[in-house]
Amino acid sequence: MTAAHPIIYKIAGAAEWRAAEAAGSFRGAAVDLADGYIHFSTAEQVAETAAKHFAGRDDLVLVAVDTGRLDPAPVWEPSRGGALFPHLYAALDLAAVAWVKPLPLGPDGRHVFPPLGDAGAAR
Repeated sequence: MTAAHPIIYKIAGAAEWRAAEAAGSFRGAAVDLADGYIHFSTAEQVAETAAKHFAGRDDLVLVAVDTGRLDPAPVWEPSRGGALFPHLYAALDLAAVAWVKPLPLGPDGRHVFPPLGDAGAAR
């Protein structure tokens, strides 16, 4: 993977993700289906996404996706504060998933993230 193909992240409910693995693809959470695309975040954005949209939830996983393996490629569109966020206008092919890890809550009530970027064990 190169900088031209960054890793992007999806926060999903653990049960929702297990269902996607059983189905062989991820079509998105309810908000994704309503918006017509799957919402992703970059490594720099994902903690704020968790705090804003998933506060207090302890049933989550963090899914790392290699954008170089996505077809079609994600579309980078402005969202919070004008920052560009990756959106996927298709089902997520699980072959593009680099890893999936639990996203637990820490003692302070914030989500505890694994190392982000290229690091991390395979699924």
